[in-house]
Amino acid sequence: MSPSRGALVAGAALTAAAAATIAVVVWPESSDSGLAGESGSRTPSRASAAPSPTRSYPLSTPPRTIPAVREHIAARGPGWRPGPAAGVVIAAGSGTLADEGQLLAKELKIHYRGDVPARAGDVELALTPGKGTPESYTLTTRDGRVTISGPDQAGVFYGTRTLKQSVRADGDMPEGEVRDRPDRPQRGLNLDIARKYYTVAWIEDRLREMADLKLNQLGLHFSDDQAFRIQSDTHPEVVSPQHLTKAEVRQILGLAGRLHIQVVPELDSPGHLGAVLRAHPDLQLRNVSGVRSTGSLDISDPGAAKLIDELLGEFTELFGGRYWHLGADEYRALMAKDPAASYPQLQRAAQQKYGPQAGIKDLATGWLNDRAAVVRPHGKQPKAWNDGFFRDGVVHADKDIEVEYWTGKEYGARLPEEYLREGRRVVNLNDEFLYYVLGQPNNFVYPTGKRIYEQWTPLVLRGTQPVPARYSGQILGGRFAVWGDLPLAQTPAQVAQGIRMPLRATAQKLWDPGKPALSWDQFRALAARIDGMG
Repeated sequence: MSPSRGALVAGAALTAAAAATIAVVVWPESSDSGLAGESGSRTPSRASAAPSPTRSYPLSTPPRTIPAVREHIAARGPGWRPGPAAGVVIAAGSGTLADEGQLLAKELKIHYRGDVPARAGDVELALTPGKGTPESYTLTTRDGRVTISGPDQAGVFYGTRTLKQSVRADGDMPEGEVRDRPDRPQRGLNLDIARKYYTVAWIEDRLREMADLKLNQLGLHFSDDQAFRIQSDTHPEVVSPQHLTKAEVRQILGLAGRLHIQVVPELDSPGHLGAVLRAHPDLQLRNVSGVRSTGSLDISDPGAAKLIDELLGEFTELFGGRYWHLGADEYRALMAKDPAASYPQLQRAAQQKYGPQAGIKDLATGWLNDRAAVVRPHGKQPKAWNDGFFRDGVVHADKDIEVEYWTGKEYGARLPEEYLREGRRVVNLNDEFLYYVLGQPNNFVYPTGKRIYEQWTPLVLRGTQPVPARYSGQILGGRFAVWGDLPLAQTPAQVAQGIRMPLRATAQKLWDPGKPALSWDQFRALAARIDGMG
């Protein structure tokens, strides 16, 4: 059984120091009575209760959600529960919130009434442009009503997630005001659909799961040595038999858009292209002895750029979001002991294009910049893996390409501080904490939610040590990554179960990187309750 709210208030002074949310006492002029003995199990507020003109209700405690809300202003009152007369309404001038309102009404099993005045028991959604930071929201529970407002649709949507989770956890939304916002703008899940096929339904389930956790990016790595997983009209010969049709991709994108999730497609090059090269063996990189280089394009051949740019042009039109991932990692030519001697055609091409001091890493960097130039006119912000950026070359990667930092082990990889000192913006995919690699090859171990929850923050870009806090503003966020190196090691259902708690822990630390108020066991129990598993 959960302790009563009255018992929680009695113990608030003892447990206040452990709470991470901020609470301020607010006394309404009047308060209804009749719910003082209601059952719950919330974490007490930081502020101690002071004398109140009405003692019918205990001082409210923060809603229990994942991620936890960052600020809660406590008050005395009955809170809000979904009832038979309750409905979701849209404030005047906020008609674009209809989708969010309809979804919330369906989830809470209450009425959706649209653009009408709110009445007792209702939830009102309102846009307040210019009031607050992107994706922030304010949720006010007072006089038997809930109002969720924010400067953009995403913020209001996240407020509805807080309400939904609080009702799932404890049956109600506590009295008072939540003021909430994310710590990082990019928060998500990265999914390798090239090496392991996932159905549309499975991907859509992950999108819904992500949305409830206030995650806003789904990375889709759809091409690799094993398979090319999306229908192509320009080059149907590269597509694997088991793939997503463009109609299915649009279905995924449609749901992602309604859930305020950006899809970040990745067409990796010039490496990881085995599936493409099986249809174009003439473009495969060969060393000086004529041995083929697995998955690698010969970027000295003009046909290589033509092929990839045609695919980029096609798929940047299919994916309408803001970001595009260019890959650029693990190019086999640069992993050779002596790249210039092993691949003389690449060395000649580098010097012809960039001068006598240029080398193969300059040719690879020029390739990355050229591909970024292809996607920018389509409105894309380019991204690339950190081991596709090199030091001390003749050619430098364009400054606007976001660094997706995953490793400090691969050829060309550098300490995170080097990228940050150059002023580059970085996204955290630290393979020490955030890499879920099927089959656990190459010393990878399935990450645990507990370790992420207790030890990782967005500043921990490599290994276990954080970078200096002065670089925090350049670290845009992070994604938990699922890779299918040994695709048969787990079923899709096992993958979903295996990433469940690590994904929740990642969401918590991207929303608020500080030390959580709950212990890991408490966090896990709350997740089970919210998910209907406890």
